[in-house]
Amino acid sequence: MRDTAIQDVASISDLKVTFATDGEPVAAITGISLEARAGEVLAIVGESGSGKTVTANTLLGLLPETATLSGAVIVRGRDGEETDIVHASHAQLQQMRGRDAAMVFQEPSTALNPVFTVGFQIAEGLKAHEKLSNAEAKNRAIEILRKVGIPEPEKRVDDYPHQFSGGQKQRVVIAMALVLDARLIIADEPTTALDVTVQAEILELLRACRDEFGATIVLITHNMGVVADLADRVIVMYRGEIVEQAPVRELFANPQQEYTRELLAAVPHVGRGKSSRQDPAVAAPTEPPADALVVARGVQIGYPGRLGSPGVVAVKGVDFWIAPGEVVGLVGESGSGKTTIGRAMVGLTDMLGGSLKVLGQELRGAKTRHLVKLRPDVGFVFQDPATSFNPLLTIAECIAEPLVVHRSSMSARDTRARVDELLDAVRLPTAFGDRFPHELSGGQRQRASLARALALNPKLLIADEPTSALDVSVQARVLELFAELQREFGFASLFISHDLAVIDEVADRVIVLRHGEIREQGTTVQVLLNPTDDYTKRLLVSLPVPDPVAQAERREAWRLTRGS
Repeated sequence: MRDTAIQDVASISDLKVTFATDGEPVAAITGISLEARAGEVLAIVGESGSGKTVTANTLLGLLPETATLSGAVIVRGRDGEETDIVHASHAQLQQMRGRDAAMVFQEPSTALNPVFTVGFQIAEGLKAHEKLSNAEAKNRAIEILRKVGIPEPEKRVDDYPHQFSGGQKQRVVIAMALVLDARLIIADEPTTALDVTVQAEILELLRACRDEFGATIVLITHNMGVVADLADRVIVMYRGEIVEQAPVRELFANPQQEYTRELLAAVPHVGRGKSSRQDPAVAAPTEPPADALVVARGVQIGYPGRLGSPGVVAVKGVDFWIAPGEVVGLVGESGSGKTTIGRAMVGLTDMLGGSLKVLGQELRGAKTRHLVKLRPDVGFVFQDPATSFNPLLTIAECIAEPLVVHRSSMSARDTRARVDELLDAVRLPTAFGDRFPHELSGGQRQRASLARALALNPKLLIADEPTSALDVSVQARVLELFAELQREFGFASLFISHDLAVIDEVADRVIVLRHGEIREQGTTVQVLLNPTDDYTKRLLVSLPVPDPVAQAERREAWRLTRGS
């Protein structure tokens, strides 16, 4: 029998969490028990609403006042001191946070204060628990930044969060969690918004947290590839309950519960999408067809500098095209110019050079009146519908916006009838039209965003990272829906993503972009299964697969590509 007092860094026994609302109370956790053992990575997985983030926040005593807890939640520090989270005072929780347990949040941009330097924010946590001078605290901050891989930490310690890339900001947040040598680190979706190459580096850093810093990690994620790469043990949650738990290799090899099997089946794999149905011997055409909807030749797009600083050329002379009814996947890391190209195709970004024709209209130097005529035929699906929808309008009003702007002659009755048709097409009940955006889940909002983009029956649809923030099961349903709608309506599409497995599900051809230049393009099977460019190969080997055995081999291959 295990000595839990020594081995368990955190333990939860019969935890129940209920939130008070204006209506009936909502039971988020319905009685779970688990333990996080010393030196392990424990992954908690499940869909949105499963209770995994509530469980993580409970371990740090971060639940709001509307929450009612029962059961036992114990966190043990390196000195053996126990904190009873359920009954601890505010002062006791403050002492525990940072010293015994720390959180790595999902979105570092919101976790970091934009008006203070990163060095000040790291030092702030140190000085809350230890008596240090400003110089001593700054030296400790520099040292921890060096350990998490921030280059030139002596200089960067005085930089502000906006001066760091997304991956670097995540490293800073991890540094804040490590600086007090916390025994328990809770990582809540730490790689969700990151590119695959940056994600691989953050996973390597989290592995170092366990192996070199001796931390126990509770990993909250919906990415089963990340689980296969990093976790030692897995807990699967569904609607506030634990439905299955097992060592990682055992769970992936032989899942016992139907829900777990469905979760694993929903994960997209490179080689199982359109690439599996294409003939690798059939080469992609080298010239656009006569009826191409989009033709780009030597397109250059840049942004002017500020306060006398030089401007930035984001896209450096690219050539591509999109044929009628074709889905072209555009992949690359953050800063590669993917979204800039998408915005230029609807006239939201000016061009510096080259030619970009969309539906026969030359966009370089185009007047506003020309763009107004073009836009009804081009739909746009945004990455985050929560921010692209007006929170003061109902879903029906949001979907109807293109109709109100471009078909003002339609009656209110006809407009609502069209909205109901669109809701039905994206598999949402028509009654959802009377709800507000915040009343829908992430996947439901993304379906509504698709409905809005299709309101005018566009010939071209631009989808900018439409599934990046969704759970795997929800993502699978949205991708399936996208494919069905594309077959039904026949629109062409530029599908922007950093996830190559998602691209494989929908794209007929793939364009790989890096630093504003096209590194490779061709049919999906050619680019994803037989790449010729080293950068494409690095992207592919950086993508974690939901198989712990195969992922261990890929991790070694990725380590060999670093720096190449």
